[in-house]
Amino acid sequence: MTSDAQAEAGTVEGQGPVEISQEVADRLADRREELFEKFEIRDEFPDAVLTEAEKRTEDIQQEIADEVDERRDLRDMTTWTTDPVDAQDFDDALSIEERDDEYVLWVHIADVTHYVNPETNMWEEAVERANTVYLPAYTIHMLPPILAETVCSLVPNEDRLAHTVEMHLDKEHLGYEDIEIYKSVVRSDARLTYSEAERLLDEPETAEDLLEDQEVDLAEKNELVWKLADRMHEQRKEDGSLVLNPRRDRAHTIIEECMLKANKAVTHQLMWDRGVEAMYRVHPQPSPDEWGEALQEIQELDGVSIPGEAWDDPRKAVNATLEEAPARQLDKIQWAVMKVMPRAKYMNDPFGGHHALNFEIYGHFTSPIRRLSDLINHWIVYTNDVPEDLVALCDRASDKQADAEACEREYKQYLEEVGLDPSAVNNRGVEVVEE
Repeated sequence: MTSDAQAEAGTVEGQGPVEISQEVADRLADRREELFEKFEIRDEFPDAVLTEAEKRTEDIQQEIADEVDERRDLRDMTTWTTDPVDAQDFDDALSIEERDDEYVLWVHIADVTHYVNPETNMWEEAVERANTVYLPAYTIHMLPPILAETVCSLVPNEDRLAHTVEMHLDKEHLGYEDIEIYKSVVRSDARLTYSEAERLLDEPETAEDLLEDQEVDLAEKNELVWKLADRMHEQRKEDGSLVLNPRRDRAHTIIEECMLKANKAVTHQLMWDRGVEAMYRVHPQPSPDEWGEALQEIQELDGVSIPGEAWDDPRKAVNATLEEAPARQLDKIQWAVMKVMPRAKYMNDPFGGHHALNFEIYGHFTSPIRRLSDLINHWIVYTNDVPEDLVALCDRASDKQADAEACEREYKQYLEEVGLDPSAVNNRGVEVVEE
């Protein structure tokens, strides 16, 4: 998966948490505090922000009912979420239809800016934090969890306010025939974990076990969106998009491709249809020499061979190599590429494009709960009002993302120093046990 469409790491179903002693737990807590101070990461929310968040979660259903007449009412549409098993909030949902000459894909995103706007303390705090920081078994949220886990969570069988991206896609080439972005009211029919979505593709008859006495075509829709996502994935590779994790399961591929399609649609409309500044995601390309070094390093790995016809386009060369390489070499191939990749950054115009994705224009929209860029782009889409300090906001989001990644890297190194597997901790969590 590309770095700009990261799948959240969820608890491995069927496995218990990693057991640690109280002494180790204390050492981990001390190390986190040191890292938070080093990278200026705020772990606690100010009282004013928490109080404001609590007030915005009162009388939810009445507020949503009052909004219905002002929005598109999509509550009768088959809609569902797919997230890690341990997800606490569900901020995106899908709907899909196949018509004679087109697919219509709806990506519904929690309407965070209905509750968090530039006049609120929560907005100021989001600018301060700029992103959610994910450490193994420890999360520092951008927005107060009480907000994210209630009004901004598209839980099943409850009405929720959303910002919907409706994409009409040509059946032959999957290009955008039409893009609409609007405020909506949705009602999710089901909350799927990734493993449940996978099982549903294999065993459609299990759909009734995932629903609460509802007559909706969940299995059929999940199968349809997988077929579309698979085509979008293959098309991206053919177009030269770098795919560093070619063996991702079907459920993750669905979410990745649908979110990429929605993000691209939004920023396409912002730039070409409106011509406005926004928080675009720009990824410079490595120099030819840097790409050459990476490919040479890959070619020299045991059991790895880059197909001769692929050398002209480094991204396609890496894709083709990953498809055939032994599993033991995947990490080394990915690392050889990541070493030469410049850091992607947020900018107020998109020109320069996104090299890894091979998109001319790209930006973020689908995760306003955990990324400042998405939150601000929601506000710009809705109001067409660009913040005066947009350049400074782009710089801050880029810098804080770098801080978050460095903090995560150092914390994982510390986990290894105390004898813990960061991947196991990340996927399964921890439990303090008596010695």
